[in-house]
Amino acid sequence: MPEYPDLTIYVEALERRVLGRPLEGLRIASPSLLKTVDPRPDEAVGRRIERVHRLGKRIVFDLENGLHLALHLMIAGRLHWKKRGVAIPRKRAHAAFDFPDGSLLLTEASTKKRAALHVLAGDEALAALDAGGLEIFRASEAEFRAALERERHTLKRSLTDPHLFAGIGNAYSDEILHRARLSPVQWSDRLDDDAHARLYAATREVLAEWTDRLRAETGDDFPEKVTAFRPEMAVHGRFREPCPVCATPVQRIVRAENEVDYCPTCQTGGRVLADRALSKLLGRDWPRTVEELERRRPGPTPSDRPRRPS
Repeated sequence: MPEYPDLTIYVEALERRVLGRPLEGLRIASPSLLKTVDPRPDEAVGRRIERVHRLGKRIVFDLENGLHLALHLMIAGRLHWKKRGVAIPRKRAHAAFDFPDGSLLLTEASTKKRAALHVLAGDEALAALDAGGLEIFRASEAEFRAALERERHTLKRSLTDPHLFAGIGNAYSDEILHRARLSPVQWSDRLDDDAHARLYAATREVLAEWTDRLRAETGDDFPEKVTAFRPEMAVHGRFREPCPVCATPVQRIVRAENEVDYCPTCQTGGRVLADRALSKLLGRDWPRTVEELERRRPGPTPSDRPRRPS
């Protein structure tokens, strides 16, 4: 799922291309994309784009006369800037937004079609989509701590909860926790002052550094390589690869469609966290340390190798 750095680069690229220009056409190929019925999508056509911004993990187009288009890409949704009037591909494409200088194509590399478009009238309707998560670069350390301690969760869960923090997802939460040297399963209400300070600083540093990195990588082009798996990352998507700090093999916990990647040496005092699915099967046979895990490992299998989806 595109997160704060990716969404920021999307917004900046769109500002350069559509700000102040009229939306000349809105072609929706997938009915499941549209989540509202009033106003109608065609009411947006002909209106000028006054602002492009991020709302949590949504990209929002503010149009003249108080209309808003709020787009959530979910996990597999991506945006592409194409020639004006480009045909919408039959597979993996939802919609095209036509502007004088090109068309914005929305695709989704998934059969589940989770991407969502809301057409909204007025700021109050738009505000109703806001989950209320804290914007990290607008927050003081005290406000960050208050949000973190509002509910008792693991740190991984807290950082990715849109009601607590805005724009942070699975990938960058792993990077943040590694930078802060904190376990992903540490309880959010059991941090001392030093750990709170490290987590606050790490959150801001990681998001800012990756935003700058992606901005430099993209330049004036439109971002076409939006992915949650990048070789420069410290731990996310790097299962069994060496931690860049201590060279310990990165470990992971797989739960449903998400994975938690971490360094045992840097984050958990050398302890290997139990993967619930496997630990239920293995019981006492589940290794507790990196050394024990490595002694028992027979060798890599195709399913063990790090994933590198585009």
